Amino acid sequence: MHHTETCGGSVVTDDARALALRCETRANSLARRLSREFFGTVPGYDLLPSDLKDLEIAATVRHGVRTFLRGVVAPPSAADAYRVFAERAAQRAEEGVPLDLLLRAYALGVHGLWQVLRREARPGEEAALAELVDLLLRTQSEVVGVVTRSYLDAAAALAQEDRPGQDLLVRRVLDGTCGPEEARAGGLSLDGPLLLVAFAARVPHDADRGRHGPEGAVVRRRRLRGVRSALNRSFGTDAALAVLEPEPDGHGPAGRALVAGRSEVPDDLPGSLSRGYGETVHVAVVAAPDASGIAEAAGTAREIVRIARARGLVPDGPGHRLDDVLLEFHLSRPGPSGDRIAALLDPVARRPELLATLRTHLELRMDRRATAARLGVHPNTVDKRLARLTALTGLDLTLPHDTALALAAQLLREARAEAPGREPGGG
Repeated sequence: MHHTETCGGSVVTDDARALALRCETRANSLARRLSREFFGTVPGYDLLPSDLKDLEIAATVRHGVRTFLRGVVAPPSAADAYRVFAERAAQRAEEGVPLDLLLRAYALGVHGLWQVLRREARPGEEAALAELVDLLLRTQSEVVGVVTRSYLDAAAALAQEDRPGQDLLVRRVLDGTCGPEEARAGGLSLDGPLLLVAFAARVPHDADRGRHGPEGAVVRRRRLRGVRSALNRSFGTDAALAVLEPEPDGHGPAGRALVAGRSEVPDDLPGSLSRGYGETVHVAVVAAPDASGIAEAAGTAREIVRIARARGLVPDGPGHRLDDVLLEFHLSRPGPSGDRIAALLDPVARRPELLATLRTHLELRMDRRATAARLGVHPNTVDKRLARLTALTGLDLTLPHDTALALAAQLLREARAEAPGREPGGG
């Protein structure tokens, strides 16, 4: 009788290989059954996020079943046999999934596979079944060792990386209550160009609000890990400082981040952060000239995101810009947007006929004939002047939002012109 050696050095017969090959077709159904029935008996399993249970854990179960059964037929290399288990265990540690829950799930997986083998075995295959069960129990010992070691290594690395109080220190830096020297003394890098990132879920997610149990903790850690990984990949760094926090208005989860040493914002940042966060997010990025400007830039980025989400804007390119919400930003929080709005009319600053036409047209509620009569020109001249103004400034007066921006720009320029020593549109 022909014998085959597995990757662990065990020798199995042709009958055992045949039984394993028949059972491999049951991998998908076994994974579903384990996820729905077996694992549900583990305390705390029902509190895990749905995507973790239905996708990642089920995929790991399928991989484990196939790795074992295919290993009987065509043994994998020792390096490949348990790599996925090690990677998944490290992820679960980062997410805060308890180790005992993880090990119980693996033990139940072995139990479920034993049941499949027992049901699939035919009369006369008792010896083959005993061979596979013996191999399964020895494999379980290897898997438990790999999973435990990888989990504890990841947990130890996290404990060293997430120093007590670091998140609080990052928040203080973003809020402006911690100076650069104190931040650097706490181990934060604030050198080089600085980018402040704000993000918030497009639709407020109620699942985390007010949750303090295992689900809230796991979801939060998964999102924070995903956000940090996305930032590091997008910006090509490993030093992005990110925190998750409720928004001041109570509208669900949001976050802020500080990226040091980078000045360019990648176009795929919103998509990357959305994938890392686990749902679509609004994103804004504002540059700070140096460490002293972090708090102002962080506040501006957060306000841009708040307004963009309230307006239901869809981010384009690397995220929302201040220019996308200039009017709303200025009206809700006067500050740097005032100069930016006034500057929209800089391209026509030396075209008094265009400025006069705009002022009159706005004053007369966009009535072209009344504007023409007031200015003493033909209505077609009004149309041509407004078209020229649009071409030079990008403000389309057929759009309500652009009309509001043009009105604000006109009023701001006139107010600045009346102020002593201040040029229209000047900083």
